[in-house]
Amino acid sequence: MISALLTHPHWFWISLGCLLLAAEMLGASGYLLWSGIAAVLVGLVAWVAPTGWEWQGVMFAVLTIFAALAWWYWLRSRNASRPPSLLNRRGEQLVGTRTTLSEPLVNGLGRVRIGDSTWRARCDQDLAMGAEVEVIAVEGITLRVRPRSDQP
Repeated sequence: MISALLTHPHWFWISLGCLLLAAEMLGASGYLLWSGIAAVLVGLVAWVAPTGWEWQGVMFAVLTIFAALAWWYWLRSRNASRPPSLLNRRGEQLVGTRTTLSEPLVNGLGRVRIGDSTWRARCDQDLAMGAEVEVIAVEGITLRVRPRSDQP
């Protein structure tokens, strides 16, 4: 078995690459993808231009590191260009929403109804029930509101 690997090292690298790629499909989040591709490339190079096992190992290490760094830089630039997700941050999704007060704002505190929920609301001034307000910020579970500016 060892003599077969020494006479045909490209099969070792191609097999290793296929095993790493198969393991990647189990959910390694891209970590094994680049090592698997590097192993397959080393196997193809060893098939076309046979080299010693030392150079094959160095080539595998360099290709894996280069590919992983390139992938990391690409992901970092891709994620930086996307706006931050508001998924699971429902309060922040409500900023800019216009609604009416379901309870009067007394001493700066009251409630607003948005959709099928009511939220605690805070404002710098007291407002009557039914006044139209706009959500301007979220402080924990309290919505910061202001009177709508387009009201008379």
